[in-house]
Amino acid sequence: MKNLPVPALFRLILIIIFTVTYFETNAQKSQVTTNIFGRENLIAWCIVPYDSKNRGPLERADMLNQLGINKLAYDWREKHIPTFDAEIEALKSHDITLQAFWFHSGPNPENDKNLVTILEALKRNNVKTQIWLMMTGIKEPDGMTQEEKVKAHARPIAYIAGKAAEIGCSIGLYNHGGWYGEPENQIEIIHYLKKPNVGIVYNFHHAEEQIDRFPKFFPQMLPYLMAVNLSGLKNGNPVKVVPIGQGDAETEMIRIVKNSKYRGPIGIINEETAPDAEVGLTMNIDGLKKILKEINDSAALKTYN
Repeated sequence: MKNLPVPALFRLILIIIFTVTYFETNAQKSQVTTNIFGRENLIAWCIVPYDSKNRGPLERADMLNQLGINKLAYDWREKHIPTFDAEIEALKSHDITLQAFWFHSGPNPENDKNLVTILEALKRNNVKTQIWLMMTGIKEPDGMTQEEKVKAHARPIAYIAGKAAEIGCSIGLYNHGGWYGEPENQIEIIHYLKKPNVGIVYNFHHAEEQIDRFPKFFPQMLPYLMAVNLSGLKNGNPVKVVPIGQGDAETEMIRIVKNSKYRGPIGIINEETAPDAEVGLTMNIDGLKKILKEINDSAALKTYN
């Protein structure tokens, strides 16, 4: 190697760095398991601001231990910023993985002080995790081409992904309505960016207009899929988000996920299930168990006994 010309040596170093980054970030995306609906593979989601008991970090970690959930995706509001370090410490002391950290951004993340705060907290606590990225505020005027929309969204995502990569974290594009919330558009953004630490987090509770297309686009998402968050969905006009097991669409969607090659984590949410986060999580777990029985997933069911 010492006899290589400088340009060739530089290229070799870049290839090595890219290869290491690629395998680290992709391993982070998919914590492989053959029992994806088992209790040990569940992520608690939407339990920080959606909790009438206003649990603090230690109380929340205790609750998750009692429910047998060992992963948390952290949803927060401004009032929770001072407790970021306490939250991370509580999770570590209770053997709970910080699976993801939610972040809402817009067209100019370089000016967003919350992004700096989150990244500094993760770096300070030596946490490598996923950042679930919700994007709003990007103008899509009439006449804007698909390519222009992809580029307009890709620019801020590229900035956030670059900053996340510096501390070993990955980015999950989070569907929450609008153009950005359509899986086909998110896949186009990923193809355009070509960044190994960018993937997709798919939410049933924001899939009201996507139910009929789900069997088609779900296989296309698989190479990029970092997490799937479940909810119940009741067909109608409009479609209603309900607890798992109380809808008429989620069973078939869950069956499709089970029969696919997806081996990552599964989110259980409490956004609109019950005022008390523990009650909401329990309701959705019970609904999931009902569906697992219907689709004959006995291996997953055994983990809830």
